[in-house]
Amino acid sequence: MPFIRITLDEGRSADKKRAVAEAVTDAIVATLGGERDWVTIVFEDVGREDWSIGGRLQIDRKGPLKPGEHG
Repeated sequence: MPFIRITLDEGRSADKKRAVAEAVTDAIVATLGGERDWVTIVFEDVGREDWSIGGRLQIDRKGPLKPGEHG
């Protein structure tokens, strides 16, 4: 029974999380087999004041991170 934890910066909508949950579940079932109901996903929202990349709190950044950007 796969247990997946996805950590995100806070602010994603339930619709976005729903889409991610469906896509990740599809990928796990396609790769490992089994039943969709066996896949557990937990979303953990982390505030920018609780997230540091490269020693820099994300609350001190302007705007969201871009893909491949590391603080």
